[in-house]
Order: sequence, then structure tokens, then C-alpha cells
Amino acid sequence: MTASELISFARGAPSLDIIDVEGLKAAADAALTKDPGAALGYGTAVGYLPLRRHLAEQHGVAENQVLVTNGSMQADAFLFDRLVTPGAPVVVERPTYDRTLLGLRQRDADVRPVSLQVDGIDTDELAELLAGGLRPTFAHVIPNFQNPAGYTLSLAKRKRLLELAEQYDFVIFEDDPYVKIRFAGESLPTMLELDEGRGRVVYASSFSKTVAPGTRVGYLVGPAALIDDIRVAATNTYISPNMLAQAIVHQFSIGGRFDAAVAGVNAALAERVRVLCDSLSEHLPEAKFTAPEGGYFMWVELAGDVDVAKLLPAAEERGVTFVKGTDFLLDGGQSTMRVAYSGVRADQIPEGVARLAAALGALRG
Repeated sequence: MTASELISFARGAPSLDIIDVEGLKAAADAALTKDPGAALGYGTAVGYLPLRRHLAEQHGVAENQVLVTNGSMQADAFLFDRLVTPGAPVVVERPTYDRTLLGLRQRDADVRPVSLQVDGIDTDELAELLAGGLRPTFAHVIPNFQNPAGYTLSLAKRKRLLELAEQYDFVIFEDDPYVKIRFAGESLPTMLELDEGRGRVVYASSFSKTVAPGTRVGYLVGPAALIDDIRVAATNTYISPNMLAQAIVHQFSIGGRFDAAVAGVNAALAERVRVLCDSLSEHLPEAKFTAPEGGYFMWVELAGDVDVAKLLPAAEERGVTFVKGTDFLLDGGQSTMRVAYSGVRADQIPEGVARLAAALGALRG
């Protein structure tokens, strides 16, 4: 590997070597063989009906509570259009996904960040804000292997968040695209499951992380009236989502290869996390981080004298890149960065971290 070859810790996407390309070829053939009319037609705004039915069964809800979209970001946008009122407060984690911040601010929401701890959003801090008069429309939470931090919301905090939502009458938006990308620890019930049909939770997920990002298939689960409202908006936006992609994802999901494909992804990512932790300890011993139990990302805190706005161009000059922690915050985070290990092979990681260390050393003279 030469220095001219960029090693990217920036993109939250799986590298091609851990995508089941052959399985997707077979799924595409099955979709076009078994259901060519629906796969190649316009369809309706609720999505490919067999996939919608499959998702409803998986989540234990009625079909009219599910809407399949062009990726989960499209689902987010539809939901924000329904729930965000200009000037009304919305709770987010601090830090949170940069596109979430962008979508909320574009709609003039009053964004209220609440500290993120290694076991998820600080529910004590949120409770204090609520007791002090904060009345959010909803709280956006990424419960599993959070983007950008990689942290997971504990079971106790999931239950506490539901209690607060009930007490103070707000919605929980459970944004959960990484739920199946677990390679350590034990799986936890979703807040959608814990809510037991009370309608406090709107749930979103995606096949981008488990099948392939190019499929652009996501979905929403929520109260039937809300989903129907979003269906009308989706009809007026694009008539129907990508039916061919959804038909392929459906065949991949039911064709017997899905679980094995996810297991393969998880095994590869577990190895990458191990190598990343070892490399950071060797080359950047000052760095503070918590190894995630799944997902694509790790949050890294460097010494307080580091300015990632200066470190990033120095790193890119040396053939490595990452995302500045400041991108995921309304303020602060100048010495933090998000390191995505999903798109780099394990053999690339030590060299990438060594280049980061060299860039940091150059900045310090």
C-alpha cells in the first residue's frame, strides 16, 4: 500500500468484501422470476407489499403500521415533516448524526442536545430538563451502536425513556439502522417492543447496513394514522419507492442467506474493532475510546490541545481521513473524531492509524 492510497475512516458503509454479492445476484434473479410485475411496476407509496408484510411480522405489528421507503433518511425526512413545528423543542443526543441535526435545523426546530454517555442518552439530565419545563415534540435516539459514538442505550435507560415520554407526553423516535450489526454483548429489546402498542414510539431502520447501502431500502413503523399521513406525502413525492430494490431485498431476506450474510459482516467488523483498538493504543496512546459492541463507528477523544479542524487536512495530506467530531455537535468537540471501521479492511487499519499519528506529530512540531 502506498501513501497515495487513501485510507478512509470517514464513510459509514461496508467495504465490498463483506457484502454478499452472490446472494444479491440470486435474490435479484428470484425477484424478477417470481414477481416481475410488482418488481418492475410503479407499485404504491407504502412499498413492496411482500416486504412490508415481512417487516410487519418481524415487528409484531399490523401491516398498516409499516411504510417502506427509499432508505431510512427518507423515512426520517417524512417523519420530521410531520412532527417538527418551527420553534418547538426537539431532544437529540449530544453528539448525534450530522444529517439528523441538518434535517431538524432546516425545519427550524429548537434542537435541545442531551449528553450521551457510554450507556446511552443521559436520562437523568433529560428528566431534569423536563421537570424544569422542557416540553419536546419528540426525542430522537439512536439506541444501538450510536452514530457517531458507537454507544448502546442500556435496558434500564430504554425503560426510563419510555416512562418520561409517557409522563411528559412526547414521542420517541427510535432510529435503529444498526440493530443487527452486533458482534459482542447481548441483544436488547427495542423501545418499540417495550412500548407494547401504546403508540409512544416511532421506529425506523434500514437494510443499508445489513444487505448493501446501494439498495436504499429503509422503513418506518408507527401508529397507523401517522403512517397513513406519511403515505399520502410519499405518494405526492414519488408515487412509489424503488420497487425493484425492495423486491430484491425481500428475496434476500427470506431466501436463507440473510442471517449468514449478517454473521459474516459482524465477524469481519469484530476483527476490525480489535485491530483498531490495538492500533490506537500503540500509535495514539493518549486517545480515549470505548470499543463498541456492534455497528460501524468509534468515538475517539484526543488530548485537549488537538484541533481536529487542523488535524484533518494534515491527515489527508498523509493519505488518511476521518470525520471531525464537531460535525456531530452544535458546539464543542474540537478534539474529537468519528472513526468508521466498516469500510476499511483489517490489514489497512494499522497503517491508517499510523498516518493519523504522524499527522498529529507534525502538527505538534
